[in-house]
Amino acid sequence: MKGSPARGREAHAAGLRAEALAALLLRLKGYRILARRMKTKLGEIDLVARRGRILVFVEVKARRDLDGAAEALMAEQRGRLARAASLFVAARPALAALDMRFDLILVAPRRWPRHLADAWRP
Repeated sequence: MKGSPARGREAHAAGLRAEALAALLLRLKGYRILARRMKTKLGEIDLVARRGRILVFVEVKARRDLDGAAEALMAEQRGRLARAASLFVAARPALAALDMRFDLILVAPRRWPRHLADAWRP
């Protein structure tokens, strides 16, 4: 059974806060945020960032603890993100020459987010 509409709104708001915190963390590390909540026909990319010659596709996972957040990214979702990233780059040929990387940012209450660079490869 699905949760209540109020619970859905709370989860959505928590996701937005987690993504904002992740974007702040990346900016503090010298990344430029190119897109947030980028929707493609194959799926949504939470954050797209760039630092130098590296184009980074970031999945943000927020859970009660960092370990739970780390376990939340399934293989099917990684594949969907890789396909969505390909569409993103195909629509922006100027970015095609950059190195691509997939990162994961874990968010939990009362903890600074954990950035896992190059968290997986498609």
